[in-house]
Amino acid sequence: MPRKPTNGKKATSPKRPKDAGVYHPDSETQFLPKPSWTGPGASSPAADRFRHWVCSDNNTCVPYVEQESFTDNINWRIFRIMAEFVEGFEFLSRLKKEVTMFGSARAMPENKYYKLARALGHRLGKAGYTVITGGGPGLMEAGNRGAFEADGESVGLDIQLPTEQRRNKYVKQSKGFHYFFTRKVMLSASAQAYIFFPGGFGTLDELFEMVTLIQTGKISDQVPVILFGKDYWEGIIEWIKKKMMDENHFIEPFEIEILRVVDTVEEAFEIIRQTPERIL
Repeated sequence: MPRKPTNGKKATSPKRPKDAGVYHPDSETQFLPKPSWTGPGASSPAADRFRHWVCSDNNTCVPYVEQESFTDNINWRIFRIMAEFVEGFEFLSRLKKEVTMFGSARAMPENKYYKLARALGHRLGKAGYTVITGGGPGLMEAGNRGAFEADGESVGLDIQLPTEQRRNKYVKQSKGFHYFFTRKVMLSASAQAYIFFPGGFGTLDELFEMVTLIQTGKISDQVPVILFGKDYWEGIIEWIKKKMMDENHFIEPFEIEILRVVDTVEEAFEIIRQTPERIL
């Protein structure tokens, strides 16, 4: 309820701060946060980053313009999510011997991990495996490129982002997703091995999602989680052992074995070669 007038003055609602959420008189802060689906605030760094352009499937870019859509309504978004799951699983059902490769979108072709991801993609493609990546540039492109050059099956499950993400030209079959979480399900759904090359927050998010699913039995422990690059991953492995296991007992010793660190294409391929194919 509005506050009662004092000293004969008319009660007024507090002045709305810039970029504030919805006014709520019973809230201690008066203004509740904006709903999570509204995206970054108008003056945030993220807003500046995502204001510029969007790259299409053929790698051409146009100015990014916010468009009104029926999916702006949170209730209608349920149907969009359902459609992404149905179309995604239907797409995956046509593939075989899938191996999913993860890694940074920002790695350049001269980066040593780009070269290694390309070499591993080539080895997998030549051996008849389907190489699946997030479909974007960087280490995702490297994996697709290697499979493509081996005349193997190269698949991209890409996300629609205003900047940074675009579908690389080495993808033979692709499926685009609006939501990260639906795309992540598809990246994990039928792969018989997960290979993580060095990456940033997105790669770490995907890594710990897969590890958690295996830890909790939602995905078979026969699906290996391969960390490629000892010099990149050894720091976090040591932190997990010391802080999570030894000092706090948040995980058991056998759970560390989910993570398998390798340094060569041969090591990674030998692990994958011994894995059974998964069927949806």
